[in-house]
Amino acid sequence: MSYELKLMQMKKLLKKTTNNSIEVEKIVKASAPSYEENWLAAGLTKTENVHGIVYERTILYDSNYKHGDVLLSKLNAAVNMWENFGEEHPLSPKILNKLVFFDTETTGLKGAGTLIFLLGFIEQIGSSFKLTQYVLPGPDHEPAFLYASKFWEKEKTVVTYNGKSFDIPMLETRWTMNRKVLPPLLKHEQIDLLHGSRRIWKDEIGAFKLTIIEEEKLGFYRDGDIPGHLAPIIYQDAVKNGRAEVLMKVLTHNEWDILSLVALYIRSTELLLGGNDSENATTHTNIGKWFADLKNYNRSRHIFENVIDEYGTDHPITHFHFGFIMKRDQMYEKAVFSFKIAAEKLSGRQRIIALEELAKLFEHKLKNLDLALMFTKKAIGYISSDTKLTKKFRASADFEFRKREIRILRKLFPGETQ
Repeated sequence: MSYELKLMQMKKLLKKTTNNSIEVEKIVKASAPSYEENWLAAGLTKTENVHGIVYERTILYDSNYKHGDVLLSKLNAAVNMWENFGEEHPLSPKILNKLVFFDTETTGLKGAGTLIFLLGFIEQIGSSFKLTQYVLPGPDHEPAFLYASKFWEKEKTVVTYNGKSFDIPMLETRWTMNRKVLPPLLKHEQIDLLHGSRRIWKDEIGAFKLTIIEEEKLGFYRDGDIPGHLAPIIYQDAVKNGRAEVLMKVLTHNEWDILSLVALYIRSTELLLGGNDSENATTHTNIGKWFADLKNYNRSRHIFENVIDEYGTDHPITHFHFGFIMKRDQMYEKAVFSFKIAAEKLSGRQRIIALEELAKLFEHKLKNLDLALMFTKKAIGYISSDTKLTKKFRASADFEFRKREIRILRKLFPGETQ
């Protein structure tokens, strides 16, 4: 019998049958905690459902509310952009679903005994936005707490930051622990903005903590925030001793997290679809590469062309990626032009790949074996001297280029022993 089942049996929620299997009894609602008055005085409200008690905090933000530099009311325009885009993308919402921004606070990072003690949501209601936070009174009230989320009621599109790896799996685990008394947890569409942020701002932001994104990309600075690692300690004190004043700071921390999700979703959408030019060449090149990886080559080409028009040859990594688009479109001369810039101005693995593409183009498409051989020999030289290359890549690339060199020489001098 698991630890949790033993606890439930001690609480007389379960009983052993004669064959040692576990049989669920009708759950009796847990009574209100002794510290209820303290929690209510701190600003929480009491809510009851069929499973028991949960404490709640709600805040309304009007259409003029600004989080950092971002107006929340721009969410409508962002959703419309995705609807008009009409193609699949990791950040595109399922139009028929309610769009909900979601974050949790937990008593730990992993383990069967880890509880979610705070569920936070923001959703748009008309022209305003509503924040709803549910606080767990204690383990006895977990079914009521999870039930209040309404994740069982209707399918949603849930926007999180690292939610695919943490928040949603944690929710699924806690739901499984209470599956005997809760309705089934629905499968919801997920948009994880951590993944999107890494794709958009790769090589520009050193770390992808949400607080860093807030300051560098949203213009939001937290004043008086508590460190996230203290949230479990504060919650446990609020449950043990009834002190809820500091607990409210945890709710504010969670509130800022979720408001940042809305702002970040708007900013990301504007960059991806709205032609927002406020970012630099690295960001726009990252976006073009993301669209290319999704096989949206037309949009990718357009983005790369805009960067090249503005920066010329000063941003060689754009030319590196643009070369592959031109090669795919059979515009081989343009591909050669871009790969030459990449080979001259980049280093490491990307320089070797650019030289390989040049050798391929001249050998197979442009039929200039002398140039194919020249770029092959250049690559072999860099492979032996470039300290940025890993040992594994160096060995593999050297083997392939030497095979290519032999093949080209045989084409140039048929019948001769090389």
